[in-house]
Amino acid sequence: MSKRLRKPIKKGKDFSDKILKILSQSANKAFNYKQIGAKLELDDTESRNQIIKDLKILASQDKIIESEPGKYLVKAISKDYYEGKIDMTGRKTAYFVCAELEEDVFIPTNNLNHALDKDIVKVYVYNRRKGKRPEGEVIEVIERNKTDFVGVIDIQANFAFVSTANPKMYTDIFIPKDKIGEAEQGDVVLVHIEDWPARADSPFGSVIKVLGKPGEHDTEIHAILAEYGLPSEFPIEVETFAQKIDTSIEASEIAKRRDMRDTLTFTIDPKDAKDFDDALSFKKLENGNYEIGIHIADVSYYLEEGTILDDEAYQRATSVYLVDRVVPMLPEVLSNFACSLRPNEEKYTFSAVFEITETTQVVNQWFGRTVIYSDQRFAYEEAQYIIETKDNTIPEEISITGSSYVVSDDIVSATLKMDELAKIFRKRRMADGAISFDKVEVKFNLDQDGEPQGVYFKVSKDANHLIEEFMLLANRKVAEYIGKQKKTFIYRIHDEPNEDKLIAMQTLIAKFGYKIDFRNKGDISKSLNALMEEVNGKKEQNLIDTLAIRSMSKAKYSTDNIGHYGLAFEYYSHFTSPIRRYPDVMVHRLLQHYLDGGKSADEETYETKCVHSSTMEGLATNAERDSIKYMQVKYMQDHQDQEFLGVISGVTEWGIYVEIIENKCEGMCRIRDIKDDYYTFDEKQYALTGATSGKLLQLGDEIYVKVKNADLVKKQLDFNFIRRIEDIAKP
Repeated sequence: MSKRLRKPIKKGKDFSDKILKILSQSANKAFNYKQIGAKLELDDTESRNQIIKDLKILASQDKIIESEPGKYLVKAISKDYYEGKIDMTGRKTAYFVCAELEEDVFIPTNNLNHALDKDIVKVYVYNRRKGKRPEGEVIEVIERNKTDFVGVIDIQANFAFVSTANPKMYTDIFIPKDKIGEAEQGDVVLVHIEDWPARADSPFGSVIKVLGKPGEHDTEIHAILAEYGLPSEFPIEVETFAQKIDTSIEASEIAKRRDMRDTLTFTIDPKDAKDFDDALSFKKLENGNYEIGIHIADVSYYLEEGTILDDEAYQRATSVYLVDRVVPMLPEVLSNFACSLRPNEEKYTFSAVFEITETTQVVNQWFGRTVIYSDQRFAYEEAQYIIETKDNTIPEEISITGSSYVVSDDIVSATLKMDELAKIFRKRRMADGAISFDKVEVKFNLDQDGEPQGVYFKVSKDANHLIEEFMLLANRKVAEYIGKQKKTFIYRIHDEPNEDKLIAMQTLIAKFGYKIDFRNKGDISKSLNALMEEVNGKKEQNLIDTLAIRSMSKAKYSTDNIGHYGLAFEYYSHFTSPIRRYPDVMVHRLLQHYLDGGKSADEETYETKCVHSSTMEGLATNAERDSIKYMQVKYMQDHQDQEFLGVISGVTEWGIYVEIIENKCEGMCRIRDIKDDYYTFDEKQYALTGATSGKLLQLGDEIYVKVKNADLVKKQLDFNFIRRIEDIAKP
């Protein structure tokens, strides 16, 4: 690979656009024709005369002003200039997204002017031609979205280039020889963009970390984290600080808390969980009501504001759950030990305690710091067994202890009663307009080396819903308690769905015979719930679940409470997972501050923290999704000779996306690889049409495929089309 040079500017042409760009980039500085010529690297007489001519024309058009003889300024930013965000496509073009504009503006490759995906930019929008999409040109990159990228290094004699697998990163990165560091040819590296000279095709960068060789398991997992700027380990000074924290349970501290150690308490978590951040307590009261406590690890007791540990937790904002590991928000000494509500141990907790009637009316509530003692740890499968059988003997095959054991009658009774109450809570939520997204989660059986041996699906059952409903109750009531006081608080908000996305979804699901009722907000939620129930267990379930979720607005953190549409709650917050979410830590601190009679906190400060937390949550979600894709590709590498039945999950002009029914792995059959006919894309039908046979390959069709290529680096599967399912019965 050799260094590419930019083509020289041709002489004898109209320089008006380039002059406007130069003046716009330095809006408060006046330029003469010589200075503009120097910027354009033009010093011949013909070009300078053309610049002088263009300056006078632009001034006569009132686009620039002559601030002093021979010197020109751009006029105050006109209505043709906008600030917004770049949204790159996979084809080296982009769209400019701006709240002031009704339509997104198309940015051709040659008008990007060094802007990258999600950069904040200033754009000049050209006069729109009738019937054409508006086009624009990036005038200035105001703020880079990111400057660190993961890619594979190609080392030459005196320099190197790093190319990324990200389809939206349209350029490679030039690395000078003295900034290659310890990287070797073909390594996966993390690079930092330092500069992008005006005349250079590629940005200049330096290698800041060598991640390993492409395709190696740890390399690819670390590459996923690095791509999103997520850490893989704690700095030594943070670990050292955490190790020095006093985690003992002291009588003096217990005396300051509500002592609930004698109340029946237990946890229900995934069988492989190590950080138990919530527990439930249960007591039947003399008046026939029930006292149910939702006890949450008191992380804020150990995590003091202003310490390096708190700063690190805030920057991370969330734990990251990859397929084969957890990257925790807090060091293990806290996340898995001091704060984890492990069985048969006393723990400091922050609790929401409710008196609840048989019909789930909350007649009393209490919030505050407590100390508890967990009597039992359950996995969801064990609690589910009790709910389904009402039996108190957990069989060996589902026991997390490895052998069968007997659960006390009190715990069985508490589990069954709370399941009853949870079902009433859930039924009422659905009646109020909540939407039920019980999306199937893809999970992997991994061997000791982290290699995928099998795929299974995690489905929410009654035990999951039991925990969910009581966590929702605590989150809602805490938010309501502060919200009604009109004090600054951190809410988890969820806006109404995007109607355009719902209409697009309706067009797609109509192919399967389904529809959404758009008459009003309540009808939409009821219609979506009915749709989720109708598709349950069908081949198109995962596709329609995904489409429905994408039609929804994204939930986020904010101090401005607009309610939570998906849950149908007027007030909602995150109180129940402080081991893995920093917003919950902030909620605990604010709640205690207000319980102590404190004044309303500074809203602007907390809104900034909300935005940061939402951003980090999004990055963690992307990393988690990428790790699943990576593991799916890895799993399919070992099944290249096997035929799979799949469902067409997407149709484009370049091919069809196919989701394997038995493992949810998705890949592409490129149109050129479908050999039984010559196919063209029919946009109206979301189908490929065979020129000779007239046969359709359309959304929802079942077809057989084989793996053609499994690319671990790009996390991409390519399939070969074998045949339609209906072709099997034909001779």
